Amino acid sequence: MTSDLIGAQASAPAEAVSQPVSAPLTSAAIFLVVTINPDEESRAPVLSMCADLSALVRSVGFRSPEGTLSCIMGFGSDAWDRLFGSPRPAELHPFREFRSGGRHAVSTPGDLIFHIRARRMDLCFELATQIAARLKGAVTTADEVHGFRYFDERDLLGFVDGTENPTGSAAADAVFIRDEDPAFAGGSYVIVQKYLHDLDAWNRLPTEAQEKIIGRTKVSDIELDDSVKPTSAHNALTTIEENGREIKILRDNMPFGRPGHGEFGTYFIGYSRSPRTTEQMLENMFIGRPAGNYDRILDFSTAVTGSLFFIPTATFLDNVSADQPAPAPSSGTEKGATASKPGETSASAAPSKNGSLGVGSLKGEDFHE
Repeated sequence: MTSDLIGAQASAPAEAVSQPVSAPLTSAAIFLVVTINPDEESRAPVLSMCADLSALVRSVGFRSPEGTLSCIMGFGSDAWDRLFGSPRPAELHPFREFRSGGRHAVSTPGDLIFHIRARRMDLCFELATQIAARLKGAVTTADEVHGFRYFDERDLLGFVDGTENPTGSAAADAVFIRDEDPAFAGGSYVIVQKYLHDLDAWNRLPTEAQEKIIGRTKVSDIELDDSVKPTSAHNALTTIEENGREIKILRDNMPFGRPGHGEFGTYFIGYSRSPRTTEQMLENMFIGRPAGNYDRILDFSTAVTGSLFFIPTATFLDNVSADQPAPAPSSGTEKGATASKPGETSASAAPSKNGSLGVGSLKGEDFHE
């Protein structure tokens, strides 16, 4: 939330300052997902973190302004109810699982996400350390991934990731809530998943077979012509259209791994104005479009986490008070989404009206776009 990054939020609503969702991609990132401990005493430190986050980012980032350090903070459905109550974002709900055959988009615990980005990992590391220290005793870490840029924006499968990300005003239109939920205008939604890849099996495939799975050429990153691209190609299944117009999301996927442990993966993180877009992408990938015509990337990549968060504006965070009273219990909120039977979506995961699902290298729209 440094001033230059906030300024990058082109076309964000003037009434509130958005978090730096649409800031330029960086070469390093830490994705920190935590759960809030159940005791009542844990609530105040989390609320205090909201109000102090922007100052904390400035303090760490001041050491190296050219490092463009930023941090985005988001809230899961249960955490929002516990911390803020009503009103709540119109489309905030638990992550919706999708299951078909051996493919499963799992839902895993997550109350808060901190998406920390910079040009240098040391800045990300220092900010994550400070956040963890501030929240010590109040939260439990559910997942932590240190991501890096891999050569010319490629994932570990060898394809360019993020080619079709929207930019400028198109990015703002894709990620920022507008009049459809005026109380939360300038906010956004984000879905995250951690995918582990079987690189040995993937690398045994001929390059031509890999390209047909992805839907793009490997070296030149050119989209395959529809005459040769299978309908099960990743970028075909993850393209969402509504009324003849493609609905975009903004992906900031990053590779991660531990070669000594044989761990190689992609951290998918997709920001959107509505989670329905990314959910439709996931349905297309895991169930298929039509059913059974699924994303063959999933023969080599396994989702091991899945969470949905709401990203309020920076203005909202700055105005949070650590001593604000606890909200009254709510009985009307959607609780945990359960997995469906093979070949079906989750019972709570009704198909989106957006038509398709553009996930890229596990980013939302297209795995490698």
